[in-house]
Amino acid sequence: MSNTIAQNIENILSQITVLAQDADREPTSVQLLAVSKTKPISDVIQAYDAGQRHFGENYVQEGVEKVHALAHLSDLVWHFIGPIQSNKSKFIAECFDWCHSIDRLKIAQRLNNQRAVDQKPLQVCIQVNIDNEVTKAGITPEELPVIAAQIAQMPQLTLRGIMAIPKATSIITEQRDSFERLAHLYQALQTDFPDVDTLSMGMSGDIGPAIEAGSTMVRVGTGIFGQRTPSPKKD
Repeated sequence: MSNTIAQNIENILSQITVLAQDADREPTSVQLLAVSKTKPISDVIQAYDAGQRHFGENYVQEGVEKVHALAHLSDLVWHFIGPIQSNKSKFIAECFDWCHSIDRLKIAQRLNNQRAVDQKPLQVCIQVNIDNEVTKAGITPEELPVIAAQIAQMPQLTLRGIMAIPKATSIITEQRDSFERLAHLYQALQTDFPDVDTLSMGMSGDIGPAIEAGSTMVRVGTGIFGQRTPSPKKD
């Protein structure tokens, strides 16, 4: 018999606690982001009932539908973590609390302009293509200081840190190498922008090396909700 969503969350939080302690870190310094893409609203509610509050969505239309359907749960925090198309930025600006996947200045400018002045600023991370993969979005490490400085001047955005999806590998030393390079970028960014506090890296298959290297937010989907089916929504 498979675990319930509540049991999965409990297991992952226990895993985070052990990994953080092994790295001489406070377990509370690592936030669990439940990636609910392609999963029904009923699964989000189960996770919510188990105490989970931060949820990540990759597809704009699907995410917006969930945000609206669960608007009565006022303490939910919605993170957009997928690729951003210019014609969809307005919906991200209007509906989400966080955006992790800013990979060009044009998108940051659109989000800033489309975020209403009566809303709290959108919390944002810059996506870094740490392993220079042609199939992945993200800026180069060399571009980070300039783009970060420009975003920091945008009144409707709050720069919180960086996000990355390193190359897929099961070799621990390669995972560590990518995460350590990200951690150095993050530390340099904090020097210039002391309010930066988020290093969004690590998923189900590499959560250990990510936390060891200093991740403050891990993104877990299948470990909580089970295997996914492809999303029917093309956005």
